[in-house]
Amino acid sequence: MVPNTLYGKLAAVLLALFFLLGVLFVLAMQFSTSIYQHEVAQELHRDLARSIVSQNMGFRGWKLTSEVLRTVFGKVMEINPSIEIYLLDSHGNILTYNAPPGKVQRSRVDIAPLRAALDNTGKYPIFGDDPRDLGRRKIFSVAPIPEQGTPKGYLYVILGGETYDNVLQRFRIRHLFQLTMELFLVALVFGLVVALISFALLTRRLKYLTSAMESFEKNDFGARTGDFPPDIGDRSGDEIDRLAASFNEMASKITEQMKKLKDADTLLRELVADISHDLRTPLAALSGYLDTVLLKDKDLAREERRNYLEIASRHSQRLGKLVDELFELGKLDSRWVEIHCEQFSPSELVLDIAQKFQLRAKQAKVTIQTEIPAEIPQVVADIGLIERAFENLIDNALQNTPEGGTIMLALCPNSDHITVTISDTGSGISEDELPYIFDRYYQVKQSHKERSGRAGLGLAITKRIIDLHGGTIGVESVRNGGTRFKFQLRTTPSPRGPVS
Repeated sequence: MVPNTLYGKLAAVLLALFFLLGVLFVLAMQFSTSIYQHEVAQELHRDLARSIVSQNMGFRGWKLTSEVLRTVFGKVMEINPSIEIYLLDSHGNILTYNAPPGKVQRSRVDIAPLRAALDNTGKYPIFGDDPRDLGRRKIFSVAPIPEQGTPKGYLYVILGGETYDNVLQRFRIRHLFQLTMELFLVALVFGLVVALISFALLTRRLKYLTSAMESFEKNDFGARTGDFPPDIGDRSGDEIDRLAASFNEMASKITEQMKKLKDADTLLRELVADISHDLRTPLAALSGYLDTVLLKDKDLAREERRNYLEIASRHSQRLGKLVDELFELGKLDSRWVEIHCEQFSPSELVLDIAQKFQLRAKQAKVTIQTEIPAEIPQVVADIGLIERAFENLIDNALQNTPEGGTIMLALCPNSDHITVTISDTGSGISEDELPYIFDRYYQVKQSHKERSGRAGLGLAITKRIIDLHGGTIGVESVRNGGTRFKFQLRTTPSPRGPVS
C-alpha cells in the first residue's frame, strides 16, 4: 500500500502541512483584511462626528436635552445603521445615547484614544472602548463639544456598531468559507503536484537502495546483482548517498565474509577427512601391531615382540599428541579462557626451550642456535602459553628443515616490548600458501618429511596464544629459502588487555 511507503508518508505529511498552512493563511488574511477595512473606514469617517455636531447647532451651547439628543441620535442612526452615537462629558462618562435598556454595558469610555484621534497623534486604525461590550474595542469618530475652546464633552461615534456587526458576521462566514475553499484547493493542487514530483525525484535513490538490498537478500548475501546509478553512493553527498556508500561497503564485507565462511566450510569438510585419516592411520597401526603380538605371542622372538610394541607405542604417542592439540585449541577458543600473566626472563625461557629440543635436533642433524643480547628486560605474559608457542614454532621448523640446516632463536629488545624471531633454513612456504598457514587444520602441501601425524593445529594454536596476549604474529618465507616467524612480548602489561 502507498501509505506504507516513504513516498506515501511524505505525501500524507505534505497534505497535512498544506491544510495547516491554508488555515493559517486564511486567518492571517482575515486579520489583515479586517485591519485594512478598519483603517479605510476610520479615515473615511474621520469627520463624521464633526459633521453631526455642525449640523445640530444646539451642541455648541450644550443646550439640547437628553430626550432631544436621543431623538437626533435615532434619526442619524436610521440613516446610517452601521454607527452608534454617544454623548460624553469631558471625563468620558456617557451622558446620552439611543439604545434599548440594558444594551449599553459601560458608563464610561477611555478618553486617551479620543484625544489621540483629535490631536492626530495616533496611527489609524485607532480603537476605542465599545459601550455595548466590556471586552471589545472598535474604531470611532469623535468631535469635541463645543468645537472651539475647552471641550465640555465629546460626540463619540462608533463606526460599525452592533447592527453592522450582525450583518457583517452573516456575510463573512459565507465569504470566508468560499474564499477558504478556493485558496485551499488551488494551493493544494499546485503544491501537491510540485511536491509529489520533488518527492518522487528525492525518493528515487531510496528505491534503488531498497531494490539493491532486497536483491542482495534474495541472493543469500552472496553477491551484489547490480550497481547504483552514478549519482548515488558518494560519501560527500547527503544522508542517502552516505547510506548507499555504507551499504556498498557492508555488502562487500558481507560478501567477503560469506566467501570466507564457504571456504571455511570447505576446509572443515577437508578437515574431517584429514582428521579421520590422521586418527585412523595410527589407530589402525596401533591395533594391527597389538593384534599381531596377541596372535603370535608364542611364536615371536623377544626382539621382534619388543620392536612391535615400540612401533605401537610411537603410534599411540602420535595419536595422543593429535588429541591433545584438538583439546588445547578447543580450550583456547573458549570464551571463558583466562591467561595468567607474570614477569619472567625471556632469555632464560629461550635457553631452556633450546636445550629441550637439542636431542631431537641432533637426531635430525639440525643445529639450534640462539641470539640473545646481554641486557634483556623481563616480559609480562603467561609463561606456560608462551612456552607452548615456542615449542610449536620450533617443532614446525624441525619438521621442515633438512639435514645440515639451522634453526635460530633470536630476541631483540625495543622500547616497550621484545621482538622474538624463530627462523629456519628449511623448505619454506610458497607465496600463495602464506595467507592460510595460521588457519586451523591447514597443512602446507609439500614437505620433505612425513607429516608426523600433525593435522595443522600447531600454528593455529600459536596464533591464538599470541592473540590472547594482545599481540600479532607474522611470517616471511621463500620457497626453498627458509621461513621466519616473528612476534612481540611486552615488557609492560598490554594496554588492550587479553583477547577474549
